[in-house]
Amino acid sequence: MLATFVIGLREGLEAALIVGIIAAFLKRNGHSLKSMWIGVIAAMVLSVAVGAILEVISVGLPQAEQEGMESIIGAVAVVMVTAMIVWMSKHARTMRRELESTATEAIKNGSVLALAGMAFLAVLREGFETSVFMLAAFQSSVSPLTAGLGALLGLLLAVLIGYGIYRGGVRLNLGKFFTVTGVFLVFVAAGLVMSALRTAHEAGWIVVGQNTTVDLAWLAPGGSVQAALITGVLGIPADPRVIEVLGWALYLVPVLLFVLWPVKLRPGIHAYRVQFSLAGAAAIAALVLVVAVPAPAPPTLGTGPAALTGTDGRQLGTAQLTGSDARLALETTVLANSTSTLLESSASTADTHLGQDARTWSLDSTVTPTTLPTTLTLADLDTLNGGRTPVGINRQTNPGPFTAAWKVSVTEHVWAVGTTLLDASRSTVTTLALSGGGLTAARTVTVTAGDTAAESLSWSLDSQHTEAVAAELSAWQSDVAETQLFKTSLPAVLAVAALVLLLAGLRGFRASRRRGTALPEPGGAGDAARASGAPDSLSPDSDLKELDLHDVVTK
Repeated sequence: MLATFVIGLREGLEAALIVGIIAAFLKRNGHSLKSMWIGVIAAMVLSVAVGAILEVISVGLPQAEQEGMESIIGAVAVVMVTAMIVWMSKHARTMRRELESTATEAIKNGSVLALAGMAFLAVLREGFETSVFMLAAFQSSVSPLTAGLGALLGLLLAVLIGYGIYRGGVRLNLGKFFTVTGVFLVFVAAGLVMSALRTAHEAGWIVVGQNTTVDLAWLAPGGSVQAALITGVLGIPADPRVIEVLGWALYLVPVLLFVLWPVKLRPGIHAYRVQFSLAGAAAIAALVLVVAVPAPAPPTLGTGPAALTGTDGRQLGTAQLTGSDARLALETTVLANSTSTLLESSASTADTHLGQDARTWSLDSTVTPTTLPTTLTLADLDTLNGGRTPVGINRQTNPGPFTAAWKVSVTEHVWAVGTTLLDASRSTVTTLALSGGGLTAARTVTVTAGDTAAESLSWSLDSQHTEAVAAELSAWQSDVAETQLFKTSLPAVLAVAALVLLLAGLRGFRASRRRGTALPEPGGAGDAARASGAPDSLSPDSDLKELDLHDVVTK
């Protein structure tokens, strides 16, 4: 509620300030306010419609797409509030002059539509910012009802203050107001960065940096006042992830420094020096991360021989993968019989096994045993069938002996992650084609071959081994994701920041050269003016702290 209240108050007061400046100008020049109100009302309606449309679209999407939509809205809100803070810091002093100049042109041209359009565009910018920022705050709020109430109260208070300023009964220090609310909104926006990164992960867009950092449950237990402040207002979850903390810090620190940095210490026309320095620092930091962050050691389990166990728990042999990632071979040694099964990458399918995204092969083959008896008695059949006469054999009319043709159907399943053997199993089904012994036609029965032939044995990898392999793979994949964050993603962000700062510095340097002040001597006239507190001609917000809101509207 507090976050949406401050958003409504801040954005509403900015809109009220703009409307008040235009209204005072028109009133002073004896013109009707009707055109202005047409533009203001149209902007308000369109702003509300934008927020409603975005919410309807978001609710109608599937869960993953909803999370992605919330991430986009949160990112747009962060960009908007940051641009608003920067814009107000630079243009607060000249806002009245710019708006009055536009209004004067509209009056000179006699265009009612131009005047309405000017008010429409001026308020629409604030309305769009408010709609998107409010929507993002609602989506990250614990209670949308209280968040909406806070926004309504903030807007109502802003309207009352704006009317009081217009009537001349309220005086407000513009610099202090925008500084205090700006600091608060920076923290709120930093929380939205964390929320956007969390929903982006839930949408499947961000998979790196998901290790938890600290547990804040002790600081902000559910339902407490601390939780309402830390989680509900500032958007900090009880279990912040690595990438969320990085995003929060990378946004909060520079923007907060921009808002709080004393005006007298701002570089002004020499800002390019700071920009060059920051660009160099960001580039060096990116290079250090790329070079210094070590790559995680690959898993060792699953690369060597693994024990095979039979259905009775006996160890029957070993199995391991050999070859490259695209052409693997499963080599098994079962009861001194060694085999090698080729696993073509094109023949694999994707599967989730033991919590891992693995490739799986399902291999079917048929074996015709040569060591099993070809003649069986009725008693032999009973033994092979677990002590019971197979279905379809009548002991009176089919006394045997029978001629037997054996066939063993073998199915092997193999799961691999890269070149790591995650799991493997082998199952067999033994069938007999019986003839003679009183049978009028050949009959096929399924039997349990037991230990009579190695070809019919079923086996699987040791369960403790496969669980250990899966755990090691999970730990390694987490380390790889963290390495990607600090070795690739973060350096990329720093490199982009360095490039932007470098281009901005070059632009400022060229502008300074054009003014003939590219390399001023330390302690020169410009520095002396700033040291004495004189306003910098290129820092229009240098006297914000002395600017009174009532004067802006009525002067």
